[in-house]
Amino acid sequence: MYVKVVWHHEFDEEPTLLLSEIENRREVRKVEKFGDGRTQFAGPEGSTGDTTLSETLMPSPREIAQDPQFSLELMSAEDFEAEWRAAGGR
Repeated sequence: MYVKVVWHHEFDEEPTLLLSEIENRREVRKVEKFGDGRTQFAGPEGSTGDTTLSETLMPSPREIAQDPQFSLELMSAEDFEAEWRAAGGR
């Protein structure tokens, strides 16, 4: 499953867009985009910046969408792969 989550907040140092590949409720790869244009990623081969994969099970998309600080939509594998490559992931 691939999800795109917009995080509504006012923290300059935190990402505003999180793109995740999730298998069995575990994050496999993640791309984070920041308001200043920076992009970071994390995956099995490494990471950039301070981006890391979640060490706990991910909540369901429904649970994430119920939190008002997040807007969630599912994305295709192809769209995630394009974002992953653009972020520098291999």
